[in-house]
Amino acid sequence: MSKFVETTYTNRKSIVKFPDHYVNLAVTVSDVGVVANVDGKKIVPAGTILGGGFLASETVPAVKSNGAGAEGVLFNDTDVTYGPASGAAMIHGFVDLDKLPEAPVAAAVTALNMIKFVK
Repeated sequence: MSKFVETTYTNRKSIVKFPDHYVNLAVTVSDVGVVANVDGKKIVPAGTILGGGFLASETVPAVKSNGAGAEGVLFNDTDVTYGPASGAAMIHGFVDLDKLPEAPVAAAVTALNMIKFVK
């Protein structure tokens, strides 16, 4: 008896408004507080506003922070099912507001002064 696994390949969701103008920084995305979906996966969605001090220290994990402590925007969906995982945080560029899981609050927009949120 052999086990087969069906894999579905899709395009990545892009949060950028202008794909030729952005800067990302490698981060470790924290799994703290992330709830598993119906498939048992813990996915932090692309467009999540991140903070937690990762700009000051690369050893600090990035956490959801939609407020004054915002430091970047998660570039791709990141699977943290088995613990903290590598990801990319956009720290400069143009983000499409319609592609975010949650709109940034005013304090986050102010803190993310090198990111423009565009409709």
